[in-house]
Amino acid sequence: MSESAAKKKSAGTSGPGGTGKPGKSGKTGRPGKTAVKSADSAGRSGAAAVAGAEQGASGGAPRLSVLKTYKLFVGGKFPRSESGRVYEVTDSKGGWLANAPLSSRKDARDAVSAARKAFGGWSGATAYNRGQVLYRVAEMLEGRREQFAAEVADAEGRTPAAAAAQVDAAIDRWVWYAGWSDKVAQIAGSANPVAGPYFNLSTPEPTGVVAVLAPQESSLLGLVSVVAPAIATGNTVVVVTSERSPLPALSLAEVLATSDVPGGVVNVLSGRAAELGPPLASHQDVNAIDLAGAQGELAVELEIAAADNLKRVRRPAPVDWTADPGTDRMLGFLETKTVWHPTGALGAAGSAY
Repeated sequence: MSESAAKKKSAGTSGPGGTGKPGKSGKTGRPGKTAVKSADSAGRSGAAAVAGAEQGASGGAPRLSVLKTYKLFVGGKFPRSESGRVYEVTDSKGGWLANAPLSSRKDARDAVSAARKAFGGWSGATAYNRGQVLYRVAEMLEGRREQFAAEVADAEGRTPAAAAAQVDAAIDRWVWYAGWSDKVAQIAGSANPVAGPYFNLSTPEPTGVVAVLAPQESSLLGLVSVVAPAIATGNTVVVVTSERSPLPALSLAEVLATSDVPGGVVNVLSGRAAELGPPLASHQDVNAIDLAGAQGELAVELEIAAADNLKRVRRPAPVDWTADPGTDRMLGFLETKTVWHPTGALGAAGSAY
């Protein structure tokens, strides 16, 4: 079988709202085409298939293309979209790259449930431990640097050198936030002077579950810049990837799964921000939302929906993702707890407000 013939048989599924007809294997390959058939169904025995593979490895007949099946990342696992839908992802020149899962409202609700379940353990971990976990993610990204550079180059139309610089900046940003995880309390907390025999201490605490609409134009560096500060301070996250360029984010999910990040701390959904944003903004168990990837009327709609349970909202604004990020995104998803405690009265119970 020639390579061109094999590619015509590459995998692809799409249900209602997808971009092609359902394929036989259920894998997300080229839309509207059936999956690559097994050796037996193509009229070749297992031995013949092995022989063909060996010939390909030795410079003979070309091998069949092994197309990657991209999936969501929810609760530390890689499910397909509940809807069974996919959509076509293309490079900057319109060339087909892959099919990505088209997440549904049900997927969004499942992701919020997973994030809530993980919140207690993650927020209860020491800040130093969270920093170690984030640093491990940076280590894993460094080991897959070439893969991410290629994906960013395809997604954003950058030269190889420019794409590699974006990946390096994303890795450095993980390290930067890892270092801040056990230091942010020093700038967000304080010992307050009061008129009376009391200690008055303000300490930062994570807000809870944060929904994030990732930047549309910066598929990796922008994504890291909105996810890392939220989890560094003890929040858990449901992130909707860049709709046009979701592949670097879906690959980042594989890094998170094989690092020390507990399942559910980061949940990754690919699909349409206009479809996933409203159920996340109106969800009663979401405590905050970052609208970095929302634009125009959608951003206004999501702000209104978020007001229903008084979510914290970070409005979209033009951002240079290569610039020093500062501490704004970390501080934006922290609550302040103030504790009063009598001085000179050992064992007396204080009161918190």
